Amino acid sequence: MSTTPRIDVANVPARALPRLAWPAPRQRLQAASRTALRLLSLSLFLVGWHLATTHELNLYVRFANVPTPARVVNDAMTLFATRGFWIHIAASLERIYLGFAIATVLGVGLGLLIGWFRVAEDLLFPPIELLRPIPAVAWVPISIMLWPTERASIVFITGLGAFFPIVLNTIHGVEAIDRGLVRAAMSLGAGRASIFREVVIPGALPNIVTGLSVGMGVSWICLISAEMISGQYGVGYFTWVAYGIVKYSSIVVGMLTIGILGMVSSALIRVGGASLMPWRPRSAKDET
Repeated sequence: MSTTPRIDVANVPARALPRLAWPAPRQRLQAASRTALRLLSLSLFLVGWHLATTHELNLYVRFANVPTPARVVNDAMTLFATRGFWIHIAASLERIYLGFAIATVLGVGLGLLIGWFRVAEDLLFPPIELLRPIPAVAWVPISIMLWPTERASIVFITGLGAFFPIVLNTIHGVEAIDRGLVRAAMSLGAGRASIFREVVIPGALPNIVTGLSVGMGVSWICLISAEMISGQYGVGYFTWVAYGIVKYSSIVVGMLTIGILGMVSSALIRVGGASLMPWRPRSAKDET
């Protein structure tokens, strides 16, 4: 006969019983309301665009020559059915991701060194700070002279635009690390390499991800500017050619394509950054 004591569940307080991990109704409601608000904002934008172009509003801003959403959709369907437009998209994606990858490696690496080692700061930071205010577009003539191909010069300008936000945010992230964490790691016997790997890099990671997100947006601006000036392929080149031949609907298609590609690129960085930082608390606005 078993001697295991039996527990009367009826007499156990409700707070002592285990809870099932069901999704909170409030969280589901918040997610649905946020989705609805975003769809509403896009709908209002499209309605305003349609009304302004259909009635050809001519206030201080003139909409007489701006194509309607219907014309843009028709032109987009035609363009996306052609191989040539996809070649422009592929060229832009190749340039921006190559330039951004180079900027990430150099920006994060130099930022960690400058932020952590005083000698590296004294040697490397002055030229970075000197070149940082120069607009990327101003580098176009120099890049054409420096690099042997048009592709290499555009990749250089694209990477340059992303480099400065990445390196500066990485430096600030390292400098903002609580020195108490470093002293605690040293008291536990951690060496300099271990502290750098286990304390400095994770501590600076939120700022690094912020720099990557900002750098991606800047790199798209630099890419399109470079393609308009010196490119032969790419979405920026396509948009500039459409302006030259007065195809206004194609201009808008190019602009929207740039916006969508940039939005997706930034979203990928945010998702990747969140997966690298599972310990990071949620934003305060998520609690309201």
